Amino acid sequence: MKGNEYKQLVARYLITTYAQRGLEVYDEVSLGTSILGKQRRIDLFVLCKATNVALALECKYQDSSGTVDEKIPYALEDLAGLRMPSAIIYAGDGFSDGVLHLLRSSPFAAYCLPDTTLRPMARIRGSESIHAGTWQLDHVIARTFRLWDIILGDKPPLAVDAFGALATRSSKAE
Repeated sequence: MKGNEYKQLVARYLITTYAQRGLEVYDEVSLGTSILGKQRRIDLFVLCKATNVALALECKYQDSSGTVDEKIPYALEDLAGLRMPSAIIYAGDGFSDGVLHLLRSSPFAAYCLPDTTLRPMARIRGSESIHAGTWQLDHVIARTFRLWDIILGDKPPLAVDAFGALATRSSKAE
């Protein structure tokens, strides 16, 4: 997969999963200047017109070692300077260990690799599964657009029972 194909995959995933919730996805949007004073182009710009909240996404896919390693630290710093919700969305096996560590530990990066169904893929329990599926991008969407049900799913809220003990509130009691 090439970088542009990855960006298109992420865009298709976002549209398929979140368009019915009022999110629109735009390709290659000019947005101010970079930290080097050049015109900045955002790969994907996600907008909720109802709330006027937006999210800038840079898509990075690397399936073999290459020059993307040098670009990641700059891209992270540039997104931090953007002063709006933003993230690098990444996938692929070609990142060096150092850059992968940088991406995994950055608040401005989220792993995302949708499968052919283009459905959200929750985190699977296990040490290697933290960087699989779509759940990290889904959490960025949840935090940016305040769609908390994405994170909560069908988890019931806590309640206090008749004896003062904590219990989960059943859906029947609501």
